[in-house]
Amino acid sequence: MTGKITLRFTATELKQLAQKKFRQQAPWFLAEGEHLISELTRASVSNPELCNSLLLVDENYTGELPSGFGVQTIKSGIMARISDTKTPQGVIACVPKSALPRSVTPPDSGKSIPAVYLYQVQDPGNLGTILRTLAWFGQYQCLLSPDSVDPFNGKCVRASMGAIYHVPVETQVEPATLSERFSRIACLDMRGDPMSSADFRRADCLVFGNEARGLPEWLADNQHCQRFTIPGSGNIESLNLASVLNMAIYERNR
Repeated sequence: MTGKITLRFTATELKQLAQKKFRQQAPWFLAEGEHLISELTRASVSNPELCNSLLLVDENYTGELPSGFGVQTIKSGIMARISDTKTPQGVIACVPKSALPRSVTPPDSGKSIPAVYLYQVQDPGNLGTILRTLAWFGQYQCLLSPDSVDPFNGKCVRASMGAIYHVPVETQVEPATLSERFSRIACLDMRGDPMSSADFRRADCLVFGNEARGLPEWLADNQHCQRFTIPGSGNIESLNLASVLNMAIYERNR
């Protein structure tokens, strides 16, 4: 599908898009605020499918809108209902999920692009920050295990600062399938070889655990995984998940 969409949403449909149970099933997600609209405009230059997004605009909005998108004016009360922020800016993009980048999966392609696999990540802010890191370095896909946070959660989309438009995200990926897709899997753990090891930079899938519980032993002990760690002073128990991933991606690209 190309070109500007002509679809319009009813008030009921808009309210449903703001609810998790409907959002996960819907072919659209909401990207709120002027910055995400600006990033959407930039991303649409290289990905014209994003032009199928619809801009939902508060009836009292006075800002300048980008060209190339469909526009639907909605009442302030509806905007307040679907907004995920305390002070809505008055403009939200309704973005088709089908326009987003897709992950590359063997065997048809012969080789998958490098991946970050997140096991039961729960914090939408963490996930958004991780997507931002992956977009900065490029050529990574993000795989989420079952029971992970919804990547289209409003807080996650905002924290990504537009990275959601650039990074392929795949949900409901079972850990058991990783060895079928990747030849070298690195598990980030408190125990293991230093991350500065050459073996780490050869990994094509980096596995990270839950913010509070880390990786379960059965996953880290998998014969297809090699454990790696970031050496530290030992004064504190652990690092923030997004911080660990930032260092890992930098090290792998160093």
